[in-house]
Amino acid sequence: MNRFFIRFYVVVFALLAQFVLAQNYPQGLSDGTLKVNESQIPVKIYSTTDFDSLQSFSLSKRGGDNNIVILNKVNIDEAHYVSSSIVLSNFKSSGYQFLDKNYNKIEDQVTKENVDAFKYAVKIPKTITENEKVSLETKFKIWDPSTGIHIGPITIHYYSLMFILAFGIGYFLMHKMFTIDRVNMKYLEPLFTWTLIGTILGARMGHVIFYQPELFKEDFWSVFLPISTKNGIKFTGFSGLASHGATLALILTTLYYSFKIIKKNPFWVYDRLGIVVAIGGAFVRFGNFFNSEIIGKQVDENSPFAFLFPQQSSEYGITVPRYPTQLFEAAGYIALFILLWVLYRKTDKKYQQGWLFGLFFIILWAVRFFVEFLKEPQGDEFISFAGLNTGQVLSIPFMIAGVAIMIYSKNNRIEPEVDKTF
Repeated sequence: MNRFFIRFYVVVFALLAQFVLAQNYPQGLSDGTLKVNESQIPVKIYSTTDFDSLQSFSLSKRGGDNNIVILNKVNIDEAHYVSSSIVLSNFKSSGYQFLDKNYNKIEDQVTKENVDAFKYAVKIPKTITENEKVSLETKFKIWDPSTGIHIGPITIHYYSLMFILAFGIGYFLMHKMFTIDRVNMKYLEPLFTWTLIGTILGARMGHVIFYQPELFKEDFWSVFLPISTKNGIKFTGFSGLASHGATLALILTTLYYSFKIIKKNPFWVYDRLGIVVAIGGAFVRFGNFFNSEIIGKQVDENSPFAFLFPQQSSEYGITVPRYPTQLFEAAGYIALFILLWVLYRKTDKKYQQGWLFGLFFIILWAVRFFVEFLKEPQGDEFISFAGLNTGQVLSIPFMIAGVAIMIYSKNNRIEPEVDKTF
């Protein structure tokens, strides 16, 4: 285990070293190479989710004569056809050519039926012909996925899919652990129900309280329901969830489940629930990655960690290469899951009630704490201390609690033969 911690902190040190190399990009432009057949043309890359910024860029001469603009559905789509057509007309008047997502030239005039096909606006001295092979090469990765899986009129969003997978795999793992521990399966369904309630409501309340408290006054019902009442009622889904809030709610709901339903020491449940939450947290972060949210700070384009998120929220500012902090957290949670699962299966630590849960708390919040150094602020960071942001300040008490729980677990051991409920 000591080797695991050494390797973990070596990775953390490497990430912090990369943080020192972070840079700013003048005018929100990064570098790439547009290949047109055998020609290689250096270009400046621009993208934004803010409509006013896109419109301003379409009328300006920023970046010189060699530009490529990555468009996206936030501001160029059928739902905003009038404004979209105006911006595309501005680009055309400024000498831009248009390409679809496969870099095929679009010769047709923009219409309501084809506006979604416009993916790139290119300004170079050369006129691209219909049969020429075009591609964009960059030192960094460009992450620009589709909005979800489209089945007829229904769209399954990737974040929702990741949430479903998290609970599905969690259910499977808990079923496996109940089998190993010889626990009656009638106790599994209530655990799943209370975990689901605690996770969703706690995560939502945590986000609003810690990051967006103005919603209590501005849009009260959106705090508790996946709707917005501003400018009429519309379904939005929960647009903000916080892991600190989910953790606090899970602790409370699990206490009720432990005392009133399964009638076991709460730490017996927490030890097993921590294993499930670790892998579930990884899937949630994958969902954030698909949504281009919870992104990192700007990073040098030569960094192996540099990602461009054209679909990122406008709250993060200019769209330039950044850290994929969602993947950093997901990797940490996967490593934590593997460690806890091995300890559960191969050692007797599951009989030292609270030990696995304490270790889970320490490592999970340590991962969160260190990755926060590379993240952009989430909402209003109104809690800060000694240069630490809200997520880091909130993580410290959980890490301390983990240490205390591990110490407490030394006197909270049960014998294997006692741990059988048929």
